[in-house]
Amino acid sequence: MKVENGKATGIRIAYIGGGSRAWAWTFMRDLAMEPTLSGEIALYDIDHQAAENNRIIGTRLSLMPDAQGKWDYRVAQSLGDALTGADFVVISILPGTFDEMEHDVHMPERLGIWQSVGDTAGPGGIIRALRTIPMFREIAEAIRDFAPEAIVINYTNPMTLCVQTLYDVFPQIRAFGCCHEVFSTQELLAKAAQEMLGMEKVCRDEVHVNVLGINHFTWFDAASCRGVDLMPVYRAFVDKHYDEGFDDPAKPWDASPFNCAHRVKFDLFRRYGLIAAAGDRHLAEFMPGDEYLKDPETVRAWKFGLTSVAHRKKDLENRLARSARLVSGEESLPLEPTGEEGIRLMRALCGLDRVVSNVNLPNRGQIEGLPMGAVVETNAVFSKGSIAPVFAGKLPVELEGLVADNLHSCFFVMCAARDGCLEDVVRAFKWSPNVSARNISEAELRRLVSDMVEATRAYLPEGWYYR
Repeated sequence: MKVENGKATGIRIAYIGGGSRAWAWTFMRDLAMEPTLSGEIALYDIDHQAAENNRIIGTRLSLMPDAQGKWDYRVAQSLGDALTGADFVVISILPGTFDEMEHDVHMPERLGIWQSVGDTAGPGGIIRALRTIPMFREIAEAIRDFAPEAIVINYTNPMTLCVQTLYDVFPQIRAFGCCHEVFSTQELLAKAAQEMLGMEKVCRDEVHVNVLGINHFTWFDAASCRGVDLMPVYRAFVDKHYDEGFDDPAKPWDASPFNCAHRVKFDLFRRYGLIAAAGDRHLAEFMPGDEYLKDPETVRAWKFGLTSVAHRKKDLENRLARSARLVSGEESLPLEPTGEEGIRLMRALCGLDRVVSNVNLPNRGQIEGLPMGAVVETNAVFSKGSIAPVFAGKLPVELEGLVADNLHSCFFVMCAARDGCLEDVVRAFKWSPNVSARNISEAELRRLVSDMVEATRAYLPEGWYYR
């Protein structure tokens, strides 16, 4: 990589999961729109044809007349091939298939355990992690061997455990987890400032926040915009919309299981005095399961959705069909901003900018009261070759306890993945608030754990289930 005259050229990016039909397209579009970066992207995926399709799509994007960033795309034949010489590594993989995720999300429903996402916390997140951690161990070892100086950006869930695994395997790795949930809450605050203060055309970047918590259970204890403290503004906004929620006409809460009316967010603010900074469907899974996720009727009353795996499978069908159209040239991806920050962060890390953004990193003291070394989410300052986490302070006692419970669950997941111990999976389930608040017998819980592990056994290391 060479940096001069305000541009970074010859950048080499290894994209692990390069056959993605979501993040890869987002990433390639943003790269094509960025005039200060150029280089080569090696796409590696166990689905070789999917990576080849993205090579064609990425090349077409780069060759568009209005594309400002020029990139050469190639399909790597191995993980080592992709990583050799890389300046940046992007990880965006699906651990397993939606068939496995169907068990993750829906099998617990037999005990009345409902999950609105099933990829981060609770039973679904735990079992998904058991599939993901061995994959991330392999990736971390390959980075250590082929690209030890590369900066690694992870987008894969469960974010906390993915980043934790990277550092456990290769402590010197330069990795962080990137998540857009905080951005959506900044956008909500921008709308609150417009509605309650009459501010005009407030954009997300103008909303400055202090971030603390763990991924998908993240909080703001300070927020401002154009010199105005937004905490009392948000309180008035919550009071105004608490009963019915704030339903964006452009994204009605019941038009998609990914939308919400922010009623969970508003309720959490009234309870704890901090702004919950993730989507309602994520936040609900970190709370006791007899509250927002008691049953589908309760979920609907709080105006968010249960994201069924059938919905995800249908969405995948649509993406596969779109991929075919993009490859054939029947359709082209529009060059328009996606709202993600990955490229801005890369610009800063190349020395072309200085950016403050939320990031998932091991706790080195940026959040008081949480275990050192556990992966937490705070702001960080991104500059040339540096990711410096910002001291965020301390969570209120009640919230610290809920976060700690979820981190205890993560600890036992890591133990289970390391030692192949079914008992540690049981412990992880018990520490999960979505499980512990339910009236479930020990025998029922153990049977559920055993069945869920059995359903994903093909992705576990050989002999794991029998230890």
